Amino acid sequence: MQDVAKISHDQEISKTYKNDAGLDPICCNAQVVAMAVRQLVSTTLQQWADRCRPSSRIRRLAIALQGGGSYGAFTWGVLDRLLEDEDIIIDAASGSSAGAVNAVVMASGLARGGRAAAREALARFWRQASTRGSFNPVAESFVQPPFTGAVRMALDLTSRLFSPYQTNPLDLNPLRDILAEAVDFEALRRAPPLRLLIAATRVNEGRTRLFTERDLSLNALLASTCLPLLHRAVEVDGDWYWDGGYTANPPLLSLIAASSAPHLLIVQLTPMQGEVLPTTSPQIVRRLNEITFNTPLVRELEALATLGSIYGRTLALFSPMARRLRRLRLHHIAAENAFAALDRTSPMDLDWPFLLRLRDAGRAAADDWLARSFADAVETERLVPST
Repeated sequence: MQDVAKISHDQEISKTYKNDAGLDPICCNAQVVAMAVRQLVSTTLQQWADRCRPSSRIRRLAIALQGGGSYGAFTWGVLDRLLEDEDIIIDAASGSSAGAVNAVVMASGLARGGRAAAREALARFWRQASTRGSFNPVAESFVQPPFTGAVRMALDLTSRLFSPYQTNPLDLNPLRDILAEAVDFEALRRAPPLRLLIAATRVNEGRTRLFTERDLSLNALLASTCLPLLHRAVEVDGDWYWDGGYTANPPLLSLIAASSAPHLLIVQLTPMQGEVLPTTSPQIVRRLNEITFNTPLVRELEALATLGSIYGRTLALFSPMARRLRRLRLHHIAAENAFAALDRTSPMDLDWPFLLRLRDAGRAAADDWLARSFADAVETERLVPST
C-alpha cells in the first residue's frame, strides 16, 4: 500500500508541475540544454571550419610596381584582376612614378570602399589621365595621326634645348589636379589599408627617399613622377626631388623588410630586351632610357641573389632576415611578354584605346599568373646575378 501511495503522490507532483502543453519541465529543461549544447558545438565547429577552409586558398602578397608612364595602364590591368580575387590579400606595395600612382590610387580606393572602390578609382584615374594628359604637359593623345611622330620628335627636341623652367614657367601639371581629386591623402595617412613605399630621387644627393603611408602627401607622390626634362623638381620638406625610377624602380629590399607576405610580385613595365641595335638618335635615346630605368631593378635582384646565397641554410637558423629570404617567393609579370610590340610604342601615349589595350593585356597576364597558382615562384637563393 505504501508503494501505491508513493506512486500516486509522485504522479500528483508531476501533474502539478507540468506546463500548459502537458510537458514535464524537468524533462523539457534537459532537452533544451542538450539542444543548446549541440548547437554550441555545431556553431563552434563551423566557425573553426570557416577559419581553416579559406586559409589554404588565401594568398598574402606584396607587390612592387615599376614606373613607365602610360605603360602603367598595364599595371592597372594587373591590379584590377588581383582585386577581383577575394583570395588575394595585398599587404604592402612599393612603386615609383606610374607604379607609385597606381599603388596610391588603389590604396585610397581600398580605404574608401574596399576592392570595388579601388577598381573604380583606378579606372577613373586612367580615364582622367587620357582625357587631361597627366604625364606630359602636351599629351600625345591630343595629336592625331599622321602628325603623332612629328610632334613626338618636336617635343623631344624641345625638351633637350629648353628646360621646363623655361617652357613651363607656371609649373602647370595636370597630374596634380587629377591626383588631388582621386586621393584623400589625409584619410589614407589616418587609416592606411596596406603598407606603402613610394620612391623619389633626391636631386642634390642622387639617393632614394621612400615615403611611407604615414608621411605620404600629394607633393611626395608628384615627386615620384617628376621627369626633369618635362617637369620642374618637386619640393618636399625643404628638399627637391625627381622621378623615383632613377634610383629605385621599384624598391624591393625595403619592401621585403616592410612586409611579412610570403609572396612578392614584381610588375615590370620597361622593356628589358632590345630587339635591334639602335642607330638613329631617337632609337638611341629610347634604349638609353630603357637601360636607365631598368638598372635599379637589376641591381636589387642581384643583391637579393647575393644575399640568398650568402645566408644559405645555416645562417637561416640565426638571422630573422635570412629566414625571411628563405621563405620568400618572387614572382614576375613583364609587360613586354604580354603586350606585342611594346618597344615600338611610346610611354607618353595616353590615347584611350591604347590604354585599354594595355589594361586588357595586364588583366590577361595576371589571370594567367593566378591560373598557375604561384607555381613558377623563384627562391631568392636561386636568383642568378646578370653577367
